[in-house]
Amino acid sequence: MPRALFSVSSKQGIVGFASELVRLGWEIVASGGTGQTLSDAGVSITKVARVTGQGEMLGGRVKTLHPAIHGGILARDTREDFEELAANGIAPISLVVCNLYPFSETIRDPDVTVDEAIEQIDIGGVTLLRAAAKNYARVSVICDPLDYSSVLVALKTEGNTSLAQRRELAVKAFAQSRDYDEAIHAYLCESDVAEPASADVPDGISIGLQRSHELRYGENPHQAAAYYTRSDERRPLGADQLAGKQLSYNNILDVDAAWRAVSAFDEPTVVIVKHLNPTGIASANTVTEAFPLALASDSKSAFGGIIAANRSVDTEFVAALGSMFVEAIIAPGYAYEVVQQIQAGRKNCRVLQMPQPFSGRGFEFRSVMDGLLLQRSDLGDPPEVRMRTVTRRAPNDAEMNSLIFAWKAVQHVKSNAIVLAQGKRTVGIGGGLPSRVDAAELAIKKAAGETSDAAMASDAFLPFPDSIEFAARAGVTCVIQPGGSIRDAQVIEAADYHDMAMILTGARHFRH
Repeated sequence: MPRALFSVSSKQGIVGFASELVRLGWEIVASGGTGQTLSDAGVSITKVARVTGQGEMLGGRVKTLHPAIHGGILARDTREDFEELAANGIAPISLVVCNLYPFSETIRDPDVTVDEAIEQIDIGGVTLLRAAAKNYARVSVICDPLDYSSVLVALKTEGNTSLAQRRELAVKAFAQSRDYDEAIHAYLCESDVAEPASADVPDGISIGLQRSHELRYGENPHQAAAYYTRSDERRPLGADQLAGKQLSYNNILDVDAAWRAVSAFDEPTVVIVKHLNPTGIASANTVTEAFPLALASDSKSAFGGIIAANRSVDTEFVAALGSMFVEAIIAPGYAYEVVQQIQAGRKNCRVLQMPQPFSGRGFEFRSVMDGLLLQRSDLGDPPEVRMRTVTRRAPNDAEMNSLIFAWKAVQHVKSNAIVLAQGKRTVGIGGGLPSRVDAAELAIKKAAGETSDAAMASDAFLPFPDSIEFAARAGVTCVIQPGGSIRDAQVIEAADYHDMAMILTGARHFRH
């Protein structure tokens, strides 16, 4: 009687598959919860403990790690190996059905602890997969429930799987083992197991990506492109797409930038992004109130942009969009009628629901020639930062409110970046320019005269007083910047001359 071993985390389809094997004359050996599931369904099984003569140990950590199991799997199809099995009272195993603990699913929970994640590291399962895959010359290994039917067809029609089929199944098992180990390695490298978040970057990294979506093209139609992810769910950016066309390469980049930016704000906030740069950011009592304020920052550039809201979207929010062309809307939630309302007027608009704000956990990667750059995410000023007033005049309460908002907003604008804000809304944004004074001029131009009593934020130090001069002429009354230039004294002197208040943070926020 041929013997099959079942040890699975996902119970999908195992009852039907095992039942068919029993009808074909197979003996089913099953471990722990797998055996219980099959027994409860009326499938006759042999418990692993009966085969090994040893019960489970260490709370289930040790079940199948035993010569009676692995000897039966690893024995080659030779007289010598089978005689050695017989001498040790071990029966050969011809089929291994195994899938692994849900490690990747577990670590997607932002609140999961390291101890909880470690308990989802499968040991016995990976060993079973590798042993069976190594011995594919004789043993069939199934790690994917989708393969149950094709194996059954082969057993019923040919009496056994073919060598080619067993090899294909083995390749799949080794791929699952590889991806599983890469996910574990990546998590342990990135998680704060024994080091603070500010610790040095690791010596080695495992990315463990699988292609999730083949895109129509990349940034331009002549460039091939695809989306890769670690997640088993294979959702771009971890979002649920509720409506609209498939996300494009550029959409994914812009949605990512918009969600990172809006996640940085605690109050109801809307961020509009175009080509990776915010065109407007505003906070208010509701996101419906915040949207027109964000749009007014640069309504022309917002055409065809991405809108991100950090609160659920209601019908009033959609009505406020008017006839504006929007590539995508991203928010933590939508009422059912809201999605219908968006589809009715914008059938191609991508509607994305993000279950979690951007956490910044882990590392960021950038590809360069023949390598990758790695850094931790910029989550704002480090804890040790202390803002200080360096001008004769300190900002008043209204100015301070504008400065803090502008400082948070400028961290999400491409460098060189200048943001002008009034209260909790941007009125002008200049970013992605090689000259900081050009960025200041652009922000003032975009503000279209709404610069009176505005606050100006610069993502890096102001190297010359020229930006101060332009801002003062436009009516800007206060400035926030990191400082650190060899000409800080001249910049501060210019601010004092124009009776502007200036705060230095000591923290730079380049974004390239």
